[in-house]
Amino acid sequence: MNIKQFVKLHRDDWNQLEDLVSIVHKRKSSMTGATIDQFYQFYQKTSQNLSYAQTYFPNAEVTLYLNELVSKSHNLLYKDQISSVKQIGHFLSTTFIRLLLEQWKFIIAAMLLFVLGTLGSFFAVFNNPQTMYAILPAEVAQGVDPEQLGSADGQVNSSMMSASIMTNNIKVGILAFAGGVTFGLLTVYVLIYNGILVGALAALFFHHEKSYEFWAYIVPHGMIELAAIFIAGGAGLLMGYKLLVPGQFSRGYQLKTQAKRSVQLLIGTIPLFVIAGLIEGFITPAAIPLAVKYSVACVTVIGLILYILIGRVLLAKRQLI
Repeated sequence: MNIKQFVKLHRDDWNQLEDLVSIVHKRKSSMTGATIDQFYQFYQKTSQNLSYAQTYFPNAEVTLYLNELVSKSHNLLYKDQISSVKQIGHFLSTTFIRLLLEQWKFIIAAMLLFVLGTLGSFFAVFNNPQTMYAILPAEVAQGVDPEQLGSADGQVNSSMMSASIMTNNIKVGILAFAGGVTFGLLTVYVLIYNGILVGALAALFFHHEKSYEFWAYIVPHGMIELAAIFIAGGAGLLMGYKLLVPGQFSRGYQLKTQAKRSVQLLIGTIPLFVIAGLIEGFITPAAIPLAVKYSVACVTVIGLILYILIGRVLLAKRQLI
């Protein structure tokens, strides 16, 4: 697009941001609630416009104007956010929720890719148990003993298996996100492949009639871990999609802008991995009834759903105020 089209397309957003800057200056107070949400939205859009203008209209007057507007907005937006606790709270209650709601289709797509791999390997091993040795890494296939799961001698092995899966899932989350720069191809591979690993293990324990015990050692921390992986995978798919279909902007510009949104999604998964790690350390290996472990899994899922639903309601209220 030429510079006239660019200005015409985005001028209303810039005017809105200018009005908010003036309001904050006049009131001489920090922003809260709906005001800061609205301010942030227009600030983010204008920052993206500035990046585009610096790339395609570096010497134009509009670029200087946007640079000044973004600088003033940045100072106002962050001048009172001295407390890191407040920043984290705002990110988790507003920014992260907004990104989840905006990019939910990519997160669902990531989940479906994982489930596709899981179901495929499960039925493959179910029909022919020897397939497990072709699917699972040698050290995993040879080291897992379903008969020991749930026994006193197998308690340590169960804990080690659970810890190994947790560590692997964190790596999966990072790789699924980073795979976005490969147009999402690596993200797709990582999600399907790790689904294949889980499906093969599930089929193995199913053959030994140990499914109930197997999932009891996986789901307490695994449910929230998988949610984090799907979010990270969705971030990678988002970035890959924008690189494949850049629209009216260049791929370089899309990489720069969408990478920021994807990184924010990835950062939002950190508390999920921390919670999963705590559960894995204290609940998964504990000598407690398996039903209690399943109850913990239900609580984590319900808690995550409530977090998203409550965050969505609060976000909607702030936007209406």
